[in-house]
Amino acid sequence: MHDYLLNNLPKQLETPEGYIRLSGPLEHDNIVNGDGLRAILWTQGCPNHCKGCQNPETWSYEDGYLAKIDDLKEELKAFKGQAGLTFCGGEPFVQAKACKEIADWCRSELGWNVWSFSGFTHEIIKEYGKEPWEFLKSLDALIDGPFILEKRDLSLRFRGSSNQRLLKLQSGTGKILSIE
Repeated sequence: MHDYLLNNLPKQLETPEGYIRLSGPLEHDNIVNGDGLRAILWTQGCPNHCKGCQNPETWSYEDGYLAKIDDLKEELKAFKGQAGLTFCGGEPFVQAKACKEIADWCRSELGWNVWSFSGFTHEIIKEYGKEPWEFLKSLDALIDGPFILEKRDLSLRFRGSSNQRLLKLQSGTGKILSIE
């Protein structure tokens, strides 16, 4: 599984500078994808294709739509009472550069914490490095690992299968502070 996922991470989705490919509109007041009220950014594109995925419509690298990052920032700025932003997908780490730009802006301009889901593990992202590792270092929390249908467990907080972990991270370093 490790090598399979490590080989999928280089399959970055190409977008024009200043854009990100989304699978749907931004959400706000979400309480199921992280602590507190959260804004949610739904990325498009995923190379992992987990059996039983709840969002298979986000797998294609061509579907969804291009969104201008500056427009998304304006939209996020209008959301009141949010504790943070969560990147969902699709696979946010295949658009790591754009996601990092948005994450850093949310932290500095809005004072929000930033979470992301990923079918890749912390270890794989760190081993691969490059833009995905830089994006990970901008996070406060990562829910990592592929969804595995045979390990599905609906009692877990913010996770779908028992192999997935909720990692609290030291922002700026990517260091794991705690594991749930």
